[in-house]
Amino acid sequence: MLVRDIHHDAVVQALTADGWIITDDPLRLAYGRRDVYVDLAAELPIAAERDGQRIAVEVKSFSGASNIRELELAVGRFVVYREILARMDAQRQLYLAVTIGIYETLFHEPIGQLMIETQALKLLVFDPVIGRISRWIR
Repeated sequence: MLVRDIHHDAVVQALTADGWIITDDPLRLAYGRRDVYVDLAAELPIAAERDGQRIAVEVKSFSGASNIRELELAVGRFVVYREILARMDAQRQLYLAVTIGIYETLFHEPIGQLMIETQALKLLVFDPVIGRISRWIR
């Protein structure tokens, strides 16, 4: 059984409020004999401003004892999922969903900036209290 991140529902709410349609919850990626699961997949309707855009979203709360350990796990998953998507569904863009608080602390520190730059992290920054997207870091 897959365990959902504590902010999973807030990200679904934020994406829906922004006009996205959730298409998979979770998105199963089969590669070889292995399956991995990205938390969400979504797309914008054709009539939307960014029509037809498709994304996959990995939700990460950073609720463990060490934010650095959580960053290691999140970046590792992001890289694995991104590479599989590049081969299976190259039009779908992968995002790591993080709270405003984590973005404004960890991702503003040199180690967070290094990961954004060198690993080409795309972030979906959301407010977990109101369930809204704060910004997209592409």
